[in-house]
Amino acid sequence: MTSTEVKHTYMLEGTLLEACECGVLCPCWIGENPDNGNCDSFNAYAIENGQIDGVDVSGLNIVKIARIPGNVLKEKSWICVYFVDERATAEQKEKLLALFNGALGGPLCDLAGLIGEVRGVYDAPIEHKVVNGEGSLVIPGRLESYMTPFKSAYGETTTLHDTVFSTIPGGPAWVSKATVHKVNIPEHDLVWEFEGRNAIQGTFRFEH
Repeated sequence: MTSTEVKHTYMLEGTLLEACECGVLCPCWIGENPDNGNCDSFNAYAIENGQIDGVDVSGLNIVKIARIPGNVLKEKSWICVYFVDERATAEQKEKLLALFNGALGGPLCDLAGLIGEVRGVYDAPIEHKVVNGEGSLVIPGRLESYMTPFKSAYGETTTLHDTVFSTIPGGPAWVSKATVHKVNIPEHDLVWEFEGRNAIQGTFRFEH
């Protein structure tokens, strides 16, 4: 590291909620093309405990709403809009966006490399809950989703491991179905409503 380089550090842990327009299971997770050519989706992270470059971001939420025009692994192809927890300070917001846009390196950098265009960033109240495996995400007037995990014959949550693509690198995903998945961002041509389509839940720990 040269004298002009800055070493960034972060540690985040919490829960992920994701839903898309594909049927169950989403082919993106194994690197195949989305069911309908494009994939309209969201990834939502609730940070239970975390810091970015020494800035505490515990208790905050961030949501990325995306249109993926083809194979999920094509670099710089996603079109997205971010919603950042309205409770975040200007410094916290800056750190969160830098992290999720890949500027701070580490496990989120490869995922950020898939984003081609960020059309907007908004502050909003975000309600992100996971209770007994039932997930819900609400951004009033913008996004609403409710999801339930699949269970084995013995009542264990069905999980997905060792995939070529993941929004929670290194962690298992709880395979789910979204009974409701609505997005309304007409100013960026991101409007859809699905029922009974793919959803993913999980826990994450990102450290760098």
